[in-house]
Amino acid sequence: MVENLLPSRFQFHLQRLDPKRRLTSFLASHKTLFTFLWIAAFGSVFLWQRTAYIDGGSGTGPVGGKFTIFGKIKPIQPLPRLRPVVFDLKDFGGVGDGFTLNTEAFERAVISISKLERNSGGGQLNVPPGRWLTAPFNLTSHMTLFLAEDSEILGVEDEKYWPLMPPLPSYGYGRERPGPRYGSLIHGQNLKDIVITGHNGTINGQGQSWWTKHQRRLLNYTRGPLVQIMWSSDIVIANITMRDSPFWTLHPYDCKNVTIRKVTILAPVTGAPNTDGIDPDSCEDMVIEDCYISTGDDAIAIKSGWDQFGIAYGRPSTNILIRNLVVRSVISAGVSIGSEMSGGISNVMIENLLIWNSRRGIRIKTAPGRGGYIRNISYKNLTLDNVRVGIVIKTDYNEHADDNYDRKAYPILSGFSFAGIHGQGVRVPVRIHGSEQIPVRNVTFRDMSVGLTYKKKHIFQCSFVKGRVFGSIFPRPCENFDVYDEEGRLVKPAAESNVTDIDYDI
Repeated sequence: MVENLLPSRFQFHLQRLDPKRRLTSFLASHKTLFTFLWIAAFGSVFLWQRTAYIDGGSGTGPVGGKFTIFGKIKPIQPLPRLRPVVFDLKDFGGVGDGFTLNTEAFERAVISISKLERNSGGGQLNVPPGRWLTAPFNLTSHMTLFLAEDSEILGVEDEKYWPLMPPLPSYGYGRERPGPRYGSLIHGQNLKDIVITGHNGTINGQGQSWWTKHQRRLLNYTRGPLVQIMWSSDIVIANITMRDSPFWTLHPYDCKNVTIRKVTILAPVTGAPNTDGIDPDSCEDMVIEDCYISTGDDAIAIKSGWDQFGIAYGRPSTNILIRNLVVRSVISAGVSIGSEMSGGISNVMIENLLIWNSRRGIRIKTAPGRGGYIRNISYKNLTLDNVRVGIVIKTDYNEHADDNYDRKAYPILSGFSFAGIHGQGVRVPVRIHGSEQIPVRNVTFRDMSVGLTYKKKHIFQCSFVKGRVFGSIFPRPCENFDVYDEEGRLVKPAAESNVTDIDYDI
């Protein structure tokens, strides 16, 4: 009873009043207030009736479907002018009804921007509120694609509208089928100075039909990404939502100087195969930060080519910073490296991540035949929340383009630093399985404390690993780990650290 929480003097008065008298007394004491509220409510309805329909210059209609209070409409964010020349998709015949195909409108707008003088500063294409159905289209250099609030670019679902492209040179084949591959919904090649941004507008691949056809093996070619930019530089992608890609969502390929910031990437966590969030592929100088990613595969997967094709192409992914992310992957991992890494991957910093409700937290995957290297990878301040396996390094991920790969092309794995790894609900904190041909060298753990779902032996699972541990966790039953205290003093040399279980902070 609420009245039992009141002071006793108020309880006494409440007990003396019956319900009718209580109501009468309350109304009398608040007569002025109720009169004002009644007048305000009537007035707002009156004004709404007068202002809910206005003449916008192209006929009379509802004001964006928004309810008005005292004649005021919810303010819409003004579109910034990010380039000297600004176009609107409607100026090229675009219709945002979700049914009209707008491919030609996008193409005409891009052509107009491409015709601007090279030194003019480029052009901006505004996509206004609405649902803009389109087949794939290309971007051009010195262009900003700006998605307004409540705007949504929709990919047409019929694959006959999606052009075929040659396989990526570092893959040799389509990733799922031999031969050509479908292009991406938004595509760019050999470009400079590209911006895709907005007021959190959406690029929607409408991938459900693609996922179903792929699972039923009804597609003859590899599915296309949602956004793919190739052989380009100076790229910014920020403040947008990408969802339901047919395949990988955002795929920068052999690009330099790339910034991805405040991007939300969504796909169903099951039933949406290979919908990776962001796949940097043979990219250099890249920042991914302040993003939320929940998809049907890896949230992020760093790549650099596949087997003999990647070795021959020889473009590494290097100098990549990933920070301040919230990610989820029920099928794979929050952040992966590989398995296609034949061109090499190095100098990667991953920090300040929350990985939740995922199968794996961090994953590195490779195999004999990949060649290349993975080195100088640093993980710092990771939080694992309900993750089955926290850290995985796997060297037998045997998925190959064909049977012509070099069986003796062994990748080199060296230089992995893990610091500040915390969380709860983790079944196996660490699983590092090197091999005699592919040992994992120079692994360092510092400041690690993970709450386990249950205790079991060998929760720190290792083979063919050499490294160091600082602090109160001992990598038992792993061999070749030197154990240090927090001050860096050697506690147990590698020869003495091979015991049967782990002393683990829970």
